Amino acid sequence: MLNAIMKSAVAKKEIELALADRFGAVFQRHQKPPVEIVPTGIDEIDACLNGFPRGAITEIHGTTSSGRITLLLSALAVATIQDETCALVDTSDTFDLSSAANARVDCDRLLWVRCSGNLERAFKATDLLLQSGGFGLVTLNLADVPAKCTRRIITSWWFRFRRAIENTTTALVVVTPVSCTRSCAALVLKIKNEGLVWPSTMSFVLENNGAKLTIEESKGDSTPHLSLVKETAPSPDHSFLPLTHANLLQGSRVRVNQERPIAWTVEPARFRTCLH
Repeated sequence: MLNAIMKSAVAKKEIELALADRFGAVFQRHQKPPVEIVPTGIDEIDACLNGFPRGAITEIHGTTSSGRITLLLSALAVATIQDETCALVDTSDTFDLSSAANARVDCDRLLWVRCSGNLERAFKATDLLLQSGGFGLVTLNLADVPAKCTRRIITSWWFRFRRAIENTTTALVVVTPVSCTRSCAALVLKIKNEGLVWPSTMSFVLENNGAKLTIEESKGDSTPHLSLVKETAPSPDHSFLPLTHANLLQGSRVRVNQERPIAWTVEPARFRTCLH
């Protein structure tokens, strides 16, 4: 029995050597190198997915105010902080520089391309950026494009983008209202706003004489509040604060579902957005 096993091993080795002499190393199995990623900057997502894969397309889709742009700005902030040159193709001219600055995006390393609602111009600009190379992260923002228009985007554009960045260090992130990249995306994430985060227990007081609505916080609550307007002079009772939008809303809870690639063991990632 032992002799048969030895003879089989020797015969296998002789065949491998003969094939290697004639065809080279084409029959050898090569270990696939690990995929390079761009971190999102959100711990809950990076713990599950590590980040956005380089040399591939990542699609982020969801409804309005679901957290899509929050995730995009976080990834741009991480990439620019790491001295990478990034590009943003803004189809509908809705990119907010103040929000980007608050998210710590280094705008000196960000190329902002405004397309004034022209979808064809946005795709041509994205194609030029990907073909030129040199960008660590390129984002195509279609978040405010109607869903019926994104569904009509021909698949050949997505195939062209995928071929342009494969075997490169560029990551393309596409933000859409509905999933439309089909099989061309290596990673597809669905964003959903699970609910708003309100401050802790408080009571509302209407002052008839001053015709204004104020809130009284519960004692011991040290939660900071951001005032969107300049605060007025404090009242004699310091427990009263002027009512602003920020006093009513602190943030939101966001859920991220991985739709592609399908991984049955990956749980949805959740994170919380906060006002700073």
